[in-house]
Amino acid sequence: MPSVLITGANRGLGLEFTRQYAADGWRVFAACRDPAGARDLAAVEGDVSAETLDVDDGPQVAALANKLSGQPIDVLINNAGIYGPKDVTRDTVDYDAWGQVFRTNTMSPLAVSAAFAANVAQGGQKKIITLSSIMGSIAENDSSGDFIYRSSKAAVNAVMKSLAGDLKSEGITVVVLHPGWVRTDMGGPDASIEAPESVTGMRAVIAGLKESDSGRFLNYDGTEIPW
Repeated sequence: MPSVLITGANRGLGLEFTRQYAADGWRVFAACRDPAGARDLAAVEGDVSAETLDVDDGPQVAALANKLSGQPIDVLINNAGIYGPKDVTRDTVDYDAWGQVFRTNTMSPLAVSAAFAANVAQGGQKKIITLSSIMGSIAENDSSGDFIYRSSKAAVNAVMKSLAGDLKSEGITVVVLHPGWVRTDMGGPDASIEAPESVTGMRAVIAGLKESDSGRFLNYDGTEIPW
């Protein structure tokens, strides 16, 4: 059976990824900071293993990588992320908070990808997916503000583009996905689509990826997003 490792799997898009992959018979390694308190995750039926992982905690990343050593992983989904302070102006930026957002949204996806690259190389599908945002597209940035979140996503796009080159020789496909504006805790109640629609679309994109797609930035419906 195919396997998937999902970070931030206890809520929002991560939880919906877990539900859908489990329902399709995948082995799911559902990673989150507090599995014991993740009631919705515990209720998901199927071959789901709840794993403790704070993506910002290097020793925890190493510990889970050690635990899963030798376990093939077909798809790794870097889903965990934070928005950080909202309604920030150039005069009210919280630079300490900016650093934390960069750690979670930009540095940690690389740390997790590096830690589990050997597992992905052993998998049948060999795919690393990072959830980014169209807000990280410089070409699409025609509004002001959102300095912190936008920059963290633009940066992770660059990181994953580089990682695609690094892992090419191992046959690993690295792709960045925009999930759409989704009604989650982060997206808010006024967002355009629900999590099931977003995840269904992203799973279809992931399933259709080829090695030649590595390094691309795609929408949840499969259309290209400019960097």
